Amino acid sequence: MAPHRPVLGITMGDPAGVGPEITARALAQPAVTSSCKPVVIGDRSVMAATLELLHSPLELHAVGSPGECGFAPGAIECLDLGNVDAERLPKARVSAEAGRAAYAYIETGVKLCQSGEVDGLVTAPINKEALAAAGIQHSGHTEILAKLSGTADFAMLLMGKELRVIHVTTHVALRRVPDLVTRERVLKVIRLAQRTMSGLGRPRPRIAVCGLNPHAGEDGLFGDEEKTQIIPAVEAARREGLDVFGPLPADTLFSRARGGEFDIVVAMYHDQGHVPVKTLGFTYDEAAGAWTGLSGVNVTVGLPFLRVSVDHGTAFDRAWKGIANPESMVEALDVAVRMLAARPAS
Repeated sequence: MAPHRPVLGITMGDPAGVGPEITARALAQPAVTSSCKPVVIGDRSVMAATLELLHSPLELHAVGSPGECGFAPGAIECLDLGNVDAERLPKARVSAEAGRAAYAYIETGVKLCQSGEVDGLVTAPINKEALAAAGIQHSGHTEILAKLSGTADFAMLLMGKELRVIHVTTHVALRRVPDLVTRERVLKVIRLAQRTMSGLGRPRPRIAVCGLNPHAGEDGLFGDEEKTQIIPAVEAARREGLDVFGPLPADTLFSRARGGEFDIVVAMYHDQGHVPVKTLGFTYDEAAGAWTGLSGVNVTVGLPFLRVSVDHGTAFDRAWKGIANPESMVEALDVAVRMLAARPAS
């Protein structure tokens, strides 16, 4: 029996950025389309212009709903929302028009997941400035998806080839982080880490928790958040039967996790978790003036549906030049397929 191929909705992201190109490049790879049935949620004119830019052999098939998709070999299915015209769209720069379109793609993707018309969502990058220009005040994809789905308990998980990191706080000013690192929030994220790893087929994961302060507070010398908030959360998680370690100094914890001592790390704030994952996954070649490696994906944990994303931005400096790297999009689609396959049958 042939393996099940889930239907994955791929939001185009900001149409002025690299999203359309990395999507088209990824869907030109037979390994991708042999494992899933992808439908791009975006605009027909943008995808047509992208295929022309890339001299792609793919044939564009515009549809009004996922049910109209044929998923024929050599075709790219595009759910055409008709939001922008590629000829008039300001490319490779911030615009309100692109921000409105990107938000509409996400809204549609959420509705399709909720209706069961797609099995999961894979998202190309959006631009926060473009969203703001369109009057959409959200700090990022994760928060948009949580609000649209009515999700209260959620977290950002970064998955690289060597690290898995879930975050207690993400898109907030650094000065706000200590107030947001509460016992309740840390415990919720530890539970989400457990849920994530169980969904990946590891029901007894080793969960490591970062300290907030240098040296994990040094017994209160460099701050008391470890004593007052993080340790109580770790102890509560242990009482629930979870295999939790910490809080541990972040400057050495990620190397230990990379070496195999832990399965997932709970980071306290955005850069604490993002820097190690992206340092390992991203490679910049100064001589070529290009990113030659863009490994790593972002998963929103806690949503009522699966959402996986590329782990980079709109890259306006590289957009609409035919040179964007699709590595993270290919990886995101693969992770989505594997995570859906690991879920228990309902």
